[in-house]
Amino acid sequence: MSSSTEVLVIGAGVLGLSTAAELLRRGHAVTVVDPGFGNASAVAAGMIAPAFEALADWRGSDGRLDRGDLFRAARAHWSAFATAFDLPLHREGAEWRGPDLETVASQLRWLGFAAERTNDAVLTPADWRTEPFAALTRLRSLPGLTVMAGRVSSVTTDGARWTAILDEGSGLAAKTVVLATGAVGGLDLPEPVAGLVARVQPIRGQIAVTDRHLVDRAVRGPAGYVAPCPGGAVIGATMDPDRIDLEPDLDRGQGLVRACLAQIGLSDDLPVTWRVGVRGASPDGLPMAGTSGLTGLHLALAPRRNGWLLGPMVARTVVDGLEGRAAGPFAPALDPRRFA
Repeated sequence: MSSSTEVLVIGAGVLGLSTAAELLRRGHAVTVVDPGFGNASAVAAGMIAPAFEALADWRGSDGRLDRGDLFRAARAHWSAFATAFDLPLHREGAEWRGPDLETVASQLRWLGFAAERTNDAVLTPADWRTEPFAALTRLRSLPGLTVMAGRVSSVTTDGARWTAILDEGSGLAAKTVVLATGAVGGLDLPEPVAGLVARVQPIRGQIAVTDRHLVDRAVRGPAGYVAPCPGGAVIGATMDPDRIDLEPDLDRGQGLVRACLAQIGLSDDLPVTWRVGVRGASPDGLPMAGTSGLTGLHLALAPRRNGWLLGPMVARTVVDGLEGRAAGPFAPALDPRRFA
C-alpha cells in the first residue's frame, strides 16, 4: 500500500514539527511520519536560552566562538511562533549560580546580553523557556497536519518525486521530503545526503524530574541546571557522546542531581524519575537546516543541545529554501552543505 503528500517530514521532534507547522502555516499539505517513541525533544527543559548557550559555546571554544547574534536572532522568532501555534512561552529570565559570578556577568555583557549581579547569582532576562511535552503535543495536533506512526528505512527518488519506504513495506510518495530524524541510524539515503547524515553524532542525554517545586526560573551553574516544569522541576543534564542506550544510568544521574541541588542550596534527598533520550549533533554543534544538495530533499536535524531555541529559526530557514525565497542572514551557518 502507498500514499502521497506534497511535503513529507520524517521525524516528529522539535525541528521536524516546527518545520511542519511552518509549512502548514504557509499553505502546504504536510504529512509527518515518526516511530512514536524515544523522542529526545521531550527529554529536555525546553530552554530558549541565547545568553547562557552563547556563553557555554564561547567558554567551550576558549573565547573563539561568539554565537550571541545567531542565538538572539533565534529567540526573536519565538514570540510570533508561540502566538501562531498557541505554545507555552515563559519569559522570566534565568540565573547562574556558582563561584565565578563576576566573571560570568562580565562575559555575558561582552557577548551583548544584559546581566545583573546579585549576592549569590547572575540574572539575565534574555533567556526564556517553553514546556516541551505541551509544545510537542500542540504541534502534533495542529488542524490540517497528518501525523502517522512508522519507521522509514529508505528514501529514494526517480527525479520527479521522492519515496520513503517504511519498515513494514508501504511507501510514502512526496514532491518534497524534509529529513528531521535526529540520531537515527540505518536509514538508506542517496549521496551526498548519506555522507552528511553520517556526520551526525548520537549523544545520550539523561534528566531527572521531580514533583517538587524547586525554582521559579531556570537556574544554571557549572554542574548543570534546575528548571521549572509543570507540576515540579527538571534537573539536567548528562551528555554522553556515542551512547544510544535508553536505560537510566543511576550512578551518573544521582551525581548530577546531587551537584545541581547543591547549586541551589538543597540536599539530594529528593524522589525523582528518570528520562533518557538520544539526540543528534553535527560536528560544529549547530543544526543542519536547508537543502541537502539534491532537489526536493531538505534537512532539519542535529541541533545538539539547542533544538528548542533554534526550532522556529530552523523551520523558517528550511521552508524559505524549499519555496525558493531569499536566505536569511544566518542560513549559511546552518547550511548542511558546510560539511560536504
